[in-house]
Amino acid sequence: MAPNRVFIPPLEELARQWRTPPVAPLPLHPHHLQGSALGTDWSLHAFVPAHLGSEWLRACIRQETERAVARFSLWSEHSEITRFNTARAGEAVPFSPDGFAVLQHSLSLAATTDGAVDCTLGALTALWGFGPRGAPAAPPTPADIRTALHPSGWQRLQGHTDAQRHCITQPGSLLLDLNGIAKGWCVDQISSRLCREGVTCHLIELGGEAKAVGLKPDRQPWWVELEAIAGDPGPRSLVALCDMAIATSGDTRRYLEHAGTRYAHTLDGHNGQPVQGVAAVSVLHPSAMLADAWATALTVLAGRNPAQALHTATQQQLAARLLLRPANGAPDQPLHEHLSPRLAAMLDDTP
Repeated sequence: MAPNRVFIPPLEELARQWRTPPVAPLPLHPHHLQGSALGTDWSLHAFVPAHLGSEWLRACIRQETERAVARFSLWSEHSEITRFNTARAGEAVPFSPDGFAVLQHSLSLAATTDGAVDCTLGALTALWGFGPRGAPAAPPTPADIRTALHPSGWQRLQGHTDAQRHCITQPGSLLLDLNGIAKGWCVDQISSRLCREGVTCHLIELGGEAKAVGLKPDRQPWWVELEAIAGDPGPRSLVALCDMAIATSGDTRRYLEHAGTRYAHTLDGHNGQPVQGVAAVSVLHPSAMLADAWATALTVLAGRNPAQALHTATQQQLAARLLLRPANGAPDQPLHEHLSPRLAAMLDDTP
């Protein structure tokens, strides 16, 4: 069996904590909790002061995930995003400050990536069965796709602040879908909440997006495995996480299957089709929200042109791994792995 491959981010905080002589800390107790939220599963590993228990931890996570639902859930008729999607043309829809900020981040990334991440594809997402309506009986026709794409376009959104209100104007029939960034944002919020409450040693994972803070009591970082995909040519890959997040996008978690063909849930707004040929893209970033969004964006760019995706990852100084399927689509052929220069520099080659 091949040895593990290890990636160690050059984190100043990690080095500082390793160098700092240990002090007599409060006794910390390990907790491992699991649950469901935002239509997916979450897990928490944490070392917690004795006066804080499991129920308190669950309450913190529940409050933060409920805040995410109130802003971004397509399944809630009262969420900010649903209110926007059902607004009449020309109506200025108020958003909370943090909801507005997430939307602005998404629009900025859309401009940077030529729409590779586009929060205005809600109609297309629903058409392919990745929204509240569920899976269609068959893949949509080209005419259906053109109809769904017609009202989309991140350039159509206009935001403004008026009398301390943050508003986005509904241009007409445009449906927002922020699922490509909202889970990562929620992970950041949970992690920040735990830190504010004194839980400064934890690993929180939500639907494939994870963030780790602090060193464990044994002064080890949180070791997280890069998602294993069938056909991955490399050895088992571990990342030392400390004050760092990791997000993975690909075609193995959510998909539509029809007549023996699998359609990935990541959609390209240029052609309205699911991305093909990209098994997984993983991104390391201090922000789980940006790791989430960039994993989606690089997946779309890799589906268009793998060289373009790697160029973008290099230009943006992203630590990213791309696993691409063979051009002929043969299931028995190994995947092709590509590491961005920033991730390759983290590879520990100590014998």
